[in-house]
Amino acid sequence: MSQVAEARAGSDEGSSYDGLRMRGLTKEFANFTAVKALDLDVPSGSFFALLGPSGCGKTTTLRMVAGLETPTSGTIELSGKDITWEKPYRRPVNTVFQNYALFPHLDIFENVAFGLRRRKSKDVDQQVRDMLELVELESQVRKRPTQLSGGQQQRVALARALINRPEVLLLDEPLGALDLKLRRSMQIEIKRIQTEVGLTFVHVTHDQEEAMTMADTIAVMNRGVIEQMGAPAELYDNPQTTFVANFLGQSNLIEGTLRGPDGDFVKVDMQGTPGYIPANRSHVSGSHGEKGWVGIRPEKVLIGAVGEEIDAPGNSISGGVVSDVSFVGVSTQYLVRMPWGQEIQVFEQNTGRHRFYRQGEKVDISWRPEFAFLLDHTQDASAGVDRVDAAS
Repeated sequence: MSQVAEARAGSDEGSSYDGLRMRGLTKEFANFTAVKALDLDVPSGSFFALLGPSGCGKTTTLRMVAGLETPTSGTIELSGKDITWEKPYRRPVNTVFQNYALFPHLDIFENVAFGLRRRKSKDVDQQVRDMLELVELESQVRKRPTQLSGGQQQRVALARALINRPEVLLLDEPLGALDLKLRRSMQIEIKRIQTEVGLTFVHVTHDQEEAMTMADTIAVMNRGVIEQMGAPAELYDNPQTTFVANFLGQSNLIEGTLRGPDGDFVKVDMQGTPGYIPANRSHVSGSHGEKGWVGIRPEKVLIGAVGEEIDAPGNSISGGVVSDVSFVGVSTQYLVRMPWGQEIQVFEQNTGRHRFYRQGEKVDISWRPEFAFLLDHTQDASAGVDRVDAAS
């Protein structure tokens, strides 16, 4: 049973579910299917990310939950209530968009108070001040949106959505308009806010670092379906498909031939060199003699001079030649051309413990077996590498 199927089976036990649930959710357009029979459970109070390239169906899924797109088939439930066909304004859901959608003619206080005033709520002033304190904008109450920085505008948009106390807050690429430094600080800020308010956040993004920094659980989407779902560290360390291995970070995928089990490991012949992969990180159903992709993350690969003892016994390959060197501050990134022609990526931390290797220098590489994973050879080794698709 797949991981997604297991999650569904587990949550189907019992008659009600207090989170957000989608079953068989499908959205077809004239020329393509954006979302295909999606089954997904988002636990109440969690920070959940839908991650994938443009055109994978993540934004369409979010818009169906918000009521901005009508499903072709399937159901959406929230706290046990079917909201599939409810009007957007009747759903206990709010959305924060990339462009913030603030009212330019209103000051910050009135932007946040807008929803409360429409509903004729009591204690508007105190609620707004409490919310502005949460997002740390108490001193900006009488400014207009155009007088604030991008990060401050984003926090106003969050406050305006949260003050309505939705059961679920939907975040549609909320940090996409910010520069890199501000985006990283806002990732931490939004996670802090979610932890304090304890609401369910569903965050759509194409940025894998953003998803890993903020989310408790990530669902990696590709072509309308979920490829894999789990905690960030789990997805990164033990990807189950080549798409996840390549899209969530970078991976070296080396063609190997299965040689059968060896205790708690699977033995693989990697271009003439024996390699070992933990059995619980092997995602192939093939038998002896069949092909597979041996995966290893670049930062897990160690590099050394020819014949030098490398502190990573188990999977070692000699005969490499450094073909490219890139110094990026915290690390040096090498490309090492192996005897069979493939270039292996090696990211070495600049701790000062090892010398730099020059382009054209002969080297050995090695990694600990417990860091490797084994994927189905029928999958495209380049899947997920090109992260820019034509569709949105």
